[in-house]
Amino acid sequence: MKKPDNAAAIPEIRPGQSIELLKELHILTRDGKLNQDTRRKLKQVYHLYRFIEPLLERAEILVDHGAGKSYLGFILYDLCIKERASGEIVGIESRPELVEKSRELADRLGFQRMRFLACTVEESLTAAGLPVAVDVVTALHACNTATDDAIRFALTKNARHIVLVPCCQAEVAAVMRARKNDSLSQKPLSELWRHPIHTRELGSHLTNVLRCLLLESHGYDVTVTELVGWEHSMKNELIIASKRGAPRKNARQRAEAILREFNIEELATRFTY
Repeated sequence: MKKPDNAAAIPEIRPGQSIELLKELHILTRDGKLNQDTRRKLKQVYHLYRFIEPLLERAEILVDHGAGKSYLGFILYDLCIKERASGEIVGIESRPELVEKSRELADRLGFQRMRFLACTVEESLTAAGLPVAVDVVTALHACNTATDDAIRFALTKNARHIVLVPCCQAEVAAVMRARKNDSLSQKPLSELWRHPIHTRELGSHLTNVLRCLLLESHGYDVTVTELVGWEHSMKNELIIASKRGAPRKNARQRAEAILREFNIEELATRFTY
């Protein structure tokens, strides 16, 4: 008699979730066990799924930008797209070896409406395999400027919804650090980033504030919240943007003022286009 699958008794796994998929993604061990690290990862992905699921109800194309191993894309397809008559998930990743592995896994599982493109950020903007407009763009733990690349792609493709979980924002902090002496001599406010740990944390916070203003300047309503509890991940900020129409009138001016105040105006081309 065949032994029951131990994974079926794990309460964290959502009903209808493919156990084979979770094993292929190494979230479950081969004997159906869930360890503490993978339990944390699964909780993060499921929590993000709860925010994305309603956005997919009338969406046909979701693009996972900087997909990596495509954990998010596979789970979204399995839970949201697989049983539908239409809908497609496209993973964009610059590392060909990860793209090839994702293609092989999709073939094995019969996920016929998943596609994976091996291309750079620049190439993704005009890639022949992508339509002029897409419905949803996601980027989960896109490191440093990869989140900005996903935003640029989403704006170029006129995405209806954008869901971002930024990670390791270092660029703004690096510019603040390089110009710290000038800032300290000119601005009392620069005491906020005089110490290295404050530079790092404030730079990360400013990065996401500027990203939100950029999205608002392009006509998106923006919500910022926690992804999961801080005990699960320090990279915990979730940005959800939905296209509503008219841009926020002063968003670009506010962003430009922040860049001036923090002496990082050289980053204007990234945050005020």
